[in-house]
Amino acid sequence: MNNVYANYLMQYWDEIKQGKIIAGIELKTELQKLINDLNNPKYRYDTKEAYIRIAFMENLCLQNKKPFYNKPLKLLLWQKAFIEVIYSFKKYSDELNRWIRRFQDIVLLIARKNGKTTLMAADAHTDLRIGDGGMDIVCTSNDDRQASLLWNEVDGMRRRIDPKNKKTHKNMSQIENLETNTKIFKMSSKTQNKDGRNIDKAYFDESHDAQDDEIAAACQKSMSVKEEPFFINLTTEGFINDGYLDNKLIYARKVLHEEIEDDTFLPWLYTQDSEQEIWQDEQSWYKSNPSLGVIKKWSYLRGEIAKSKVDKSTRMHTLCKDFNIKQNNAQAWLMLEDYDYPTPIYDLEEFKGSLCLGAVDLSATTDLSDAKIFLMKPNDKTRYIHTHYFIPESKLQDSNDKESGAKYAEWAKQGTLTICEGNEVDIASVADWFYQIYKDYGIRLYICGYDQRYAKTFLDRMDAYGFDCEMIYQGFALSNAMKLVEADLKSRLINYNQNEMDKWCLGNTAMQMDNRGQVRPIKVNNQASKRIDGAVTLIILYEVFRRYKNDFMEQVK
Repeated sequence: MNNVYANYLMQYWDEIKQGKIIAGIELKTELQKLINDLNNPKYRYDTKEAYIRIAFMENLCLQNKKPFYNKPLKLLLWQKAFIEVIYSFKKYSDELNRWIRRFQDIVLLIARKNGKTTLMAADAHTDLRIGDGGMDIVCTSNDDRQASLLWNEVDGMRRRIDPKNKKTHKNMSQIENLETNTKIFKMSSKTQNKDGRNIDKAYFDESHDAQDDEIAAACQKSMSVKEEPFFINLTTEGFINDGYLDNKLIYARKVLHEEIEDDTFLPWLYTQDSEQEIWQDEQSWYKSNPSLGVIKKWSYLRGEIAKSKVDKSTRMHTLCKDFNIKQNNAQAWLMLEDYDYPTPIYDLEEFKGSLCLGAVDLSATTDLSDAKIFLMKPNDKTRYIHTHYFIPESKLQDSNDKESGAKYAEWAKQGTLTICEGNEVDIASVADWFYQIYKDYGIRLYICGYDQRYAKTFLDRMDAYGFDCEMIYQGFALSNAMKLVEADLKSRLINYNQNEMDKWCLGNTAMQMDNRGQVRPIKVNNQASKRIDGAVTLIILYEVFRRYKNDFMEQVK
């Protein structure tokens, strides 16, 4: 071992080995490699800079947010070990003829609310105040809001020890040490002229949001002339498939398992060993949440787990963001028992003279279209859904849908589906269906939701009938409505009259989630033949219900 003792790294490793700290396999694998490297003559381990930084962080980096407002950082052992490792390992550079910092590219993968942004803000503030002069440091993320979180936290620490701006200064574009000329600025995907900078260190916060490596590449190119460049990814898992972080983690794990030789890359990964252990053993939560019980609250995480057991969107978001388990957005939205349950068959005669809400999913004229109405009875919580589908005749012969379970001819005989002559659906006939319901049963349409695509002909006919319509944007704008549909299905409040096409569409629907926890319907595995029109229309219908619930329920009473 080198002449300077690896204090915090060894402490951390010893407590993990003794079972005092619970860690996942990926982190333990990396720590074991680092411990082995302490005895490798290829490297030196000099903790001097790391300990100066840790002392500065714990005394002169005052925090911005409750409940730690204006309090100095009290670093946990994992944080001290991390800082020690990234600044202490040195390797000899034949090109520069001196020892330089070994790690230049770092991934810190850790669940949310574990203090990663504050830790890195303190690291940047340390550079601003006592680091090498003339440094350019960038706080970057996919969007400006996230980049600003880290940047503003640095500025908060700066102002608390230099409130009169005697030695440091901040303007709209940068934070600067007036004596050493070290500057800290922010950058996002919206920043103009990302190239051509002269960066020494980059923090890429929440890199899971990035679709590609545009930001990372711009930072790394601008550091290419530096003798000791420093690029730090600090992130949780995300929902973007095949994005920048996915590719980065593939590389990280190949380095971890020595499939790729890159001793300048440090994968520091707080991950679970399985999803099953999350539900069975609370203590395993430490594997992805090393600050649990100090920064992150047990009560919060237990609450998220409780909600996850009954709500799929919460479960996906919690597993991804609180446990770093990547979620496959192509998974089915509902389990079979969520939507295939016994309900009494009803007749529209039961609703004569009632008020209804409506919704349509108007696909291309050569494809499947769907229309639905929403009905309720006084003193009955059941949501009665009546549906009809439309498809061109040509689709019966020239279609891959049959392989995915479509039974169009059979459904047409049941009266669930209208087969339109020729190659197109007459969109006006969808409007005629609403009028026919009014004509036959006196069921009045209060308002009908529609997507803007293919809607002009439909709207013209609806206007001729005197029916009011409202455009409903699709995508993540339907998040709340989709979650409400799921909750009502699981509570068995929806009676869709055992409609076989509705059942087919619900089974074909997957849930896609963004990093804010918003959801939208997509096809399972993006298979074109798995139609989801009926599920989409139901979600649109529920969005209409959400908007007009009070007025509609008054009419029902």
